[in-house]
Amino acid sequence: MRVAVIENMRNTGLGALAAALDEAGAEIEWFRVWQDGILPKDISDHDALVVLGGEQSALDDETHRYLPELVLLTRRFGDAGKAVLGICLGSQILARAYGADNHLGIAREFGWHGIGVTAEGRADPLLSGLGGEFTIFEWHADTFSLPEGAVRLASSPVAENQAFRIGRAVYGTQFHFEANSEVVDQWKAEFPDTIARIAPGWLENHAELAARHAGAVDAAGLAIARAWVSLIEREEVEMLSQASA
Repeated sequence: MRVAVIENMRNTGLGALAAALDEAGAEIEWFRVWQDGILPKDISDHDALVVLGGEQSALDDETHRYLPELVLLTRRFGDAGKAVLGICLGSQILARAYGADNHLGIAREFGWHGIGVTAEGRADPLLSGLGGEFTIFEWHADTFSLPEGAVRLASSPVAENQAFRIGRAVYGTQFHFEANSEVVDQWKAEFPDTIARIAPGWLENHAELAARHAGAVDAAGLAIARAWVSLIEREEVEMLSQASA
């Protein structure tokens, strides 16, 4: 299993997703576009695509020149039937790729928040094991409209489109399910000034908040990660079955 990971910002981290990919024996190839703008040249080299978060918006083409190419790349992977995952900024890029509108600066959420699962989400492989509501980590200010043909899987009062699916295995999650305790601790250490500005008091209350939420959040994030990775495995099994038939 070969998975291309697009890192839009230095030291983003895979967290729970890394654990699930490791369990599946996946080979991860990193594309650190924040550094050199280089993207996969051919979708046939990878079985799946992951697009991570970042500080830029999904429309910052002038300052991040690779963005239009990345938008097209996500669509090519998806149209080829491959598993695609966009997290936070990645979900906004994915929404853009499928013709939705990006809305900048109108949906700020930070920290651990409750997410409601839609009826479609409760029946979907990604979220079916989480019941009607779960808590997960958020860090965003932008949001997007639901792409035509997409299925809304999760929602919150601040951002209606917290998770969606297109086709079999193209998923966008506005929330950071990959952000387990280790990742959150890393962000807390690396971005204290930013966090203090956008979420006054959160750093001081972190220990109490983590004690309340981190265990359940880590479990939910790993469950989501395993569910998405299983869709890559299923694709590979189907391809092997077709080849041997």
